[in-house]
Amino acid sequence: MHLFEGYDWSTGSEAEHLALVQKVPREDLPGLARAYDWSMHPEAVLGWIMAQKGIDLGAALEAFFNGEPERFNYIRKRDVPPEFRGAARVLDNICLRVNSGFYLAYPHQDIAARKRVARWLEFQQSDREEGRRGRWILDERILSTLLDDTLCLDAGREDQRFARDPSLLRDLFSPILELGVTQQIMRFLPSKPR
Repeated sequence: MHLFEGYDWSTGSEAEHLALVQKVPREDLPGLARAYDWSMHPEAVLGWIMAQKGIDLGAALEAFFNGEPERFNYIRKRDVPPEFRGAARVLDNICLRVNSGFYLAYPHQDIAARKRVARWLEFQQSDREEGRRGRWILDERILSTLLDDTLCLDAGREDQRFARDPSLLRDLFSPILELGVTQQIMRFLPSKPR
């Protein structure tokens, strides 16, 4: 059972919530990022969670859309109501981290927010065409690693990259002679002309 299961998030102070999430095992943080209630203490709690290593791209996008960025996307920063400025800053940070590649996509992993992401990207494209710009623009190239599952490699194409003349001696001595370069890495070298 996870540490946060059964905990009543509607009670407790910001400091109590933060202390609790800091005790959560790293592998449980993505689930907590998806589940945390943005109406509680998003700036402190989600701000801390989303800055941790191990939060994957899918969890980051779900947390981002749980924060309902649509509410503030076309409002200037200074016009965001004071009670929502903390949440908007968390959304800013998540977007910056998504676009910088901080959150990694894992192969064969889908996200529950797929439809919301697709709709968001459609609106982004419409904005570009109309010369408009929202506050949060997600990088389509970064998102394609998750949405299109581009991290998965075609095994047939991968086999073609191996060196044509495998050598047992090269495999055995390559870690010593070439500072850890193995046959697996050497597969990317061009073939020698015959």
